[in-house]
Amino acid sequence: MFSVIIPLYNKAAYIERAMQSVLSQTFQEFELIVVDDGSTDNPFAQLSVNAPEIHKKVRVIQQQNQGVSTARNNGVKLAKYDYIAFLDADDSWEPTYLEEMNGLIAAYPKAGIYGSSYFIVKNGKKRIAPIGLDAKIESGLIYYCQVYSKTLCMPLWTGATIIRKPIFDLENGFNPRLKLGEDFDLWIRVATKYPVAFLNKPLANYHQDVDLSNRAIGEKLYEPHEHLLFTDYTGFNNNPDFVYLYERLALYGLLPYYLKGKNKKEVEVILAQIHWDQHELKYRLYYLMLPKGIVRAWFILLKFGSVLKKKMKLVIND
Repeated sequence: MFSVIIPLYNKAAYIERAMQSVLSQTFQEFELIVVDDGSTDNPFAQLSVNAPEIHKKVRVIQQQNQGVSTARNNGVKLAKYDYIAFLDADDSWEPTYLEEMNGLIAAYPKAGIYGSSYFIVKNGKKRIAPIGLDAKIESGLIYYCQVYSKTLCMPLWTGATIIRKPIFDLENGFNPRLKLGEDFDLWIRVATKYPVAFLNKPLANYHQDVDLSNRAIGEKLYEPHEHLLFTDYTGFNNNPDFVYLYERLALYGLLPYYLKGKNKKEVEVILAQIHWDQHELKYRLYYLMLPKGIVRAWFILLKFGSVLKKKMKLVIND
């Protein structure tokens, strides 16, 4: 049986969709816990006529705003069952998600964490997340770092990940200090110690066309203690697969910090440890060879081109 945790903060427009996607699962042996992290938009006042039925089946916990990690951690503390599933309030599951994940658990009972593929939903269109796993592989145990590093698309996305509660507790759950990458931080700690079982079938929906002001992604630059890339992972230095993955993530994710001079000392320390010959030439150009002004201009041009392309699509569609 599953304990499903939904952290909620100012997602009134989406929470009913998320809850209904859980309540309509073909596998009904679960409890649903929604942790309202101090929402100010009356999220439950806007539910449809199905609200009475929802309230019967959902346990709602109220807390002062403490962030998504604390909301999830507090939900897990109240969980009754050994397998914990997470879903954000603006995302959703396919109807057979829990049923098929239950089958995966039965097939690989010794795994510590379980994931499935998922859809990325943007501008009303769904596409399968480009996880670095051969489409011919239906299910099995995966080498998490190797799969992740191929495309930098998360093989363990929180809305399609289930973890055993004893392991979650042993790892002390999500780090509440992190504002970006708290999920990666936990999954990597688990995936480097326990087998990772994966179902290569999209069973969840990662909605990316919601209000970005309520997401951690975007152009915001975080302080070192808030961002996964500035977390101390020296304990993993003897794992070459992790080192390669971390370096790929760092080269991609640190560019805004490097170009704007944010967290300069911390960025320099990370860049000094990069094995440059293992990565794409473009990163050597960005960080080592070209003046920052030229690199900034290049990314401004790319952004302008992307905006122009979207506008042209709108005109064509009209």
